[in-house]
Order: sequence, then C-alpha cells, then structure tokens
Amino acid sequence: MKAKHQRLTLAVLALVALIGAGLLAAFALKDQASYFYTPSDIATKNPEVGTAIRLGGMVEVGSVKKADDGVTVQFVVQDGTARQNVMYTGITPDLFVEGSGVVADGKLDADGLFIADTLLAKHDENYVPRELEGIDMSSTSKVEDTLVQ
Repeated sequence: MKAKHQRLTLAVLALVALIGAGLLAAFALKDQASYFYTPSDIATKNPEVGTAIRLGGMVEVGSVKKADDGVTVQFVVQDGTARQNVMYTGITPDLFVEGSGVVADGKLDADGLFIADTLLAKHDENYVPRELEGIDMSSTSKVEDTLVQ
C-alpha cells in the first residue's frame, strides 16, 4: 500500500473514531441533561412527569411559605404570563427572596407541582434572565390556594 493511501486510511479511521466518541458521549449525557423552561414553557409544552428540567423565573411577591419543619419552602415562580408552584426541601440560598430571580432544578409531579432538588438565586440586583427582560415584577398577586399553608 502506498504512503498516500496509508495516510488517507488513518485519517478516515481517526474521523470515524472521533464521530463515534462524540455519539457515545452524547448518548451517555442524554439522561443527565436538563432543559431550561419558564412557567410559560411548562404551560405550553407540558414536559413529562418525572423528567429532569430547569425552571427559571421570578419569585412571586407574597408567595413564599415555609412549612413547620423549617426546611420545606413552597413558592410561586412567574414569568409575567404564567405561574408555576414550586416546593423545595433544603436550605435556601442567602439571595433567595420574594421578587428576585431564581433557577430551580427538579421535576414535575403528577399534580403539576414542581419539586425542586436545587435552587440557584440571582447573583445581584441587576441580573435578569434574558427570557424575562422587560417584565414588570412590581405588581403583586395572591398565592393560589394550592399552596400548603
């Protein structure tokens, strides 16, 4: 075999190996990926119950309710057009307050409640997620009766 054919064969094998490694990595990470949703996206796209997703929006003013156990918190995330009830058990971040931005990783349960595994609060008072720019969060609305008191 000529040297030119050997180099071509080696290049084709390297390309096939690189594509195979990429496909293998993508397949392995498929179950670990969580997609970003706003409350409007959840209302329109209806993600499957139990699918890992990332919910982002603003914590509705007056919606944060702490349970008697001291670590369970229920609140409403809104994006200006839709609302999503969220429950989180754990220590909330220091910057987690009403009217601030929040990103929660978790899953929807069969009742439509978002069960958060982790909470990430906004990092300063000027931060607004790109999807929520231009939304007026100064209005307050009442918490739905579905929240546990």
